[in-house]
Amino acid sequence: MARKPKDARILHGHRVVTGPELRATFEAADDPDDPVRVRRRVIHGVVLVLLLGLIAGGVITAFAIINGHLKLPAPAASEAPQSACPAATYDYVPPEKVNVNVFNSTSRPGLARTVADELLARKFVVGNVANTEAGYRGVAAVVSGAAGQSAAFTVQRNVPGSDYFQDGRSDASVDVILSGDYKELAAADRVDQTPGKLSCPRESRRIADDAKWPVLPTATPSP
Repeated sequence: MARKPKDARILHGHRVVTGPELRATFEAADDPDDPVRVRRRVIHGVVLVLLLGLIAGGVITAFAIINGHLKLPAPAASEAPQSACPAATYDYVPPEKVNVNVFNSTSRPGLARTVADELLARKFVVGNVANTEAGYRGVAAVVSGAAGQSAAFTVQRNVPGSDYFQDGRSDASVDVILSGDYKELAAADRVDQTPGKLSCPRESRRIADDAKWPVLPTATPSP
């Protein structure tokens, strides 16, 4: 019986891929109309365009900032009141050289007049004495312009626990606004007359009503 001719495409039970078949396979894989390859080319193109756009935008923005055509927004300033306490050291001024006005912002009748008389006894020059409404809470507010800071320092030494505020007046007069925590002046024979600094309020008790900063007296007729 004649043997069947051996198939050259079979080697050890496995089919041998010929050159033309292999070339046909790669050509099919390189088909430009293949949907998967088309989708990949589109995605790569979009990513490339976005990257080029970002780079171009960064370069344009950098040149605009350098040339002053574009300004970055500055941080918003804090709306909290800033401390303006004078840093200088002051000498104790003789009371007879200090002109002081006394205002009562409490509900205690006659307080301004009482304190004014006590200051007169210490040889302070007392001017206006009246009731007032002020947005301050504490012991007493001592108010002066820049020219009256030494005088204000002297007044503060006589009114322990008082807080200093500066306003725009040009003379050296000082206002004392008595508030709810006021009790009494320092004992006349115990007033500290050594040089020192003005005592400014802590931020937490500076002003009850920020709209009334700085503290300015609004006098009414009855002391």
